[in-house]
Formats: sequence, C-alpha cells, structure tokens
Amino acid sequence: MRCLLCTLLLLAAGPALSADAYPSKAVRMLVPTLPGGGGDATARVISPKLADLWGQAVYIDNRAGSGGTLGMGLAARMPNDGYTLVMGASSYVVVAPAVYPKLAYDPVRDFTPVTQILYAPLLLVSHPSLPAKDVKELIALARAHPDAISYATPGNGSVAHLATEFFKSLSNTRILHIPYRGAAQALTDVIAGEVSVFMSTIPAALPFRSTGRLKMLATTGPARSPILPQVPTVSESGLKGYEVTTWYGVLVPAGTPEAVVNKLYTDIARVIRQPETKERIASEGGDIVASTPAQFGDFIASDLAKWRKVAKQSGAKID
Repeated sequence: MRCLLCTLLLLAAGPALSADAYPSKAVRMLVPTLPGGGGDATARVISPKLADLWGQAVYIDNRAGSGGTLGMGLAARMPNDGYTLVMGASSYVVVAPAVYPKLAYDPVRDFTPVTQILYAPLLLVSHPSLPAKDVKELIALARAHPDAISYATPGNGSVAHLATEFFKSLSNTRILHIPYRGAAQALTDVIAGEVSVFMSTIPAALPFRSTGRLKMLATTGPARSPILPQVPTVSESGLKGYEVTTWYGVLVPAGTPEAVVNKLYTDIARVIRQPETKERIASEGGDIVASTPAQFGDFIASDLAKWRKVAKQSGAKID
C-alpha cells in the first residue's frame, strides 16, 4: 500500500516537475519566412533574451515558402513537447486560411496559442498626383469614377489585398486591383505613379515621408501611430468600423502541456515588456500586446472569421 501511494504521488507530481525543469535543452523557434522578414525580425529580438532567461539556446529555424504556409504545415507536424515554438503572423495564421481552399494545417485545430507579441497598422499611401488629400476625398473620387483608381498589392490573397477589399466593402467603392510579386515592386510603382494607392507597412513607406514622393492618407489601426501622429486613422477619417493590423505571436503544436504553455507565456511576456524590447518594436511602428493564451486564442478566432468574411465578399482566393 505504501509503495502504491508513493507511485501515485510521483505520477501526480510528474507534470509539475517537468514543467519546472523546462526547458532542459535547446529550443527551436520556427519562422515560416525568409531571414529579414517581419516575423524573423521579431523572433531575433526575443530569442536571445529567452536564451539568457532559460540558460538554453534558442535557435531560429527559417522555413519559408508559399507565403508562410509551408512552414506552418511543417510546424503542425512537430512534437508537442514545448521544444518547437512557432512565430505566427496574421498573413499565414488567419489570412491564408481565408483564401486558400486547402492547407496542410488548421490554425485552430493544429496549434495552441501562447501570446500575441505585437500588432502594427498598415499605412494607406498614394502617389502625390492623386487628387485626394484624405480618406473622405479618396472615397468620393472612387465613387465618382468606379475602377479608375487602382491599388497595388504584394499579391493576390495578401494582407494588403484583403485590407483594401475590406476598405472597398465598407466604403462601397470600386478600385481596381493590380497584384505584384512582392511589396517592394508594388511600392515602387506607386512612387512612380503607375498605380494610385497601396496599403504599405509603415517602415517601408517611412523613408518617403519627407521627400514628397508619397502621400500618406491614413493608418489602419485602432489609434494613431506614435511614429506618425499627424496621420489620422481610416476610422477617424470617416470610415467607421475599419480596422486592420498585422500581428505576430508565438504558437506551439497542439497538445503541448498546459503547464509548459503557461511558462512560455509568462517568460515571453516578461521579455517583450522589457523597456529595450518595447522601444525596438515601437521604432518599427509596432505596439506590444503580451496577451494570455486564452486572449490570443479568442483573438485568432475573431480575426479568422473577419478575414473569411472579407474573402468571401471579395471573391479573393488562391487556387
């Protein structure tokens, strides 16, 4: 009886002990993009700080391809032992599932959310020749001349594509979609006047603020960006209910022990709340979130439903 009781006590203590010992070896942070991308940059900000905190190596594993969906498919098949973290992003966690009819992963079924690290608004920019100085005038112009205004995107099914389709839906306008193979060429052609408008990231467009080569009409977040305080949001410019942000957050394969997930959340939140981390993220136009696993899960479900609705209304899909 005494031996049986000891065994039961050890079994009951096992999960807690293993969680306390985590991590006991190197941790992989799988990033489904090429080095230098937004998710990769975020991963490289937090990974060395986690390594210092844990006393274990945290190494970046870039697995790019198919807009991030290749890496996500691989991550879904990884062991759920806490030693593979995934740098999730809005583009392949919620937008891709809205536009791809088939994917090798389900963002809700195959992953457990840990924490949303940050969000960042997009920036609606135009060529200076466009006769609209703000969102209200852009909407009026687009309604008066359907399909005469064009908008660039990094490609069909991208965040910028669906963000502009969402804008068109709420504003009841028709603006012509011109897809490119990447954001750099899309922005280049807006600067050249080949295309009228573009939903850019803030860091990409910021260098052209003082040169007069781009007109900055509005940001897409819930509030004005601290690094562009003079630029209004789309919502405050008259299109109520419009809000779009790109975001990054950490996920793990489904079935990862809850105690490990909670430790990951606590430690990652601690790292991203450090002043130097917040300053680094803010310099790129981002805002810290540090949501709990439950909050992040609810956010993913809500964002996924939003983009599926936009994709259905616009007909955006990737075969």
